[in-house]
Amino acid sequence: MRELIKMIVVLTIISLASGGLLAALRDGTQERIDNQVLEFVKGPAVRQVFEGAENDPITSRFQLKDGDKLRSFFVGVFDGEAKGLALEASSSKGYKGDIGLIVAIDVKTDKLMGIGVTTHNETPGLGAKSKSDPKFAAQFKGVPGPGPVKVTQDGGSVNAISGATITSRAVCDAVTDALGVYTKLKSQIVDKMKDVKK
Repeated sequence: MRELIKMIVVLTIISLASGGLLAALRDGTQERIDNQVLEFVKGPAVRQVFEGAENDPITSRFQLKDGDKLRSFFVGVFDGEAKGLALEASSSKGYKGDIGLIVAIDVKTDKLMGIGVTTHNETPGLGAKSKSDPKFAAQFKGVPGPGPVKVTQDGGSVNAISGATITSRAVCDAVTDALGVYTKLKSQIVDKMKDVKK
């Protein structure tokens, strides 16, 4: 009996020490991980939607509270003025799961400047084209907000990727959600954009 108690105590101590070590390791590397994700996952999409910007939109960013969620916004400067705003959006309705994207909006016209898919698990050669096919992304440029964005099969203006209607709908849902967030927070967004260095 004594040996059993001794073994339980030793295992408990080892478990606590291992858990504490893992938590410390996670806390110590979280900032570096976040920076890597920002630069190599989100960064390419942000720079793509703000092609020709006079600033680095990755460094020209701010955060706002949206209910209990903290959202990041990226700013694009064009002709010496902060005109473009990009935010992250996602949809869980993809064919194989979540689809993450960056949605850019012209704050002067409330029209989409573009979209860029950041993450997905969609089928290669089909749904994966949502990220790799520039013709699909180009359809979103100039679409007015805040209304719903839909594929043509649902009465909208976006041509779905052949063989990947579910993926196309998921992208449209995420864009619609992003436009809703933008509309809800627009006054705060415009105020914050005034602070962006030109």
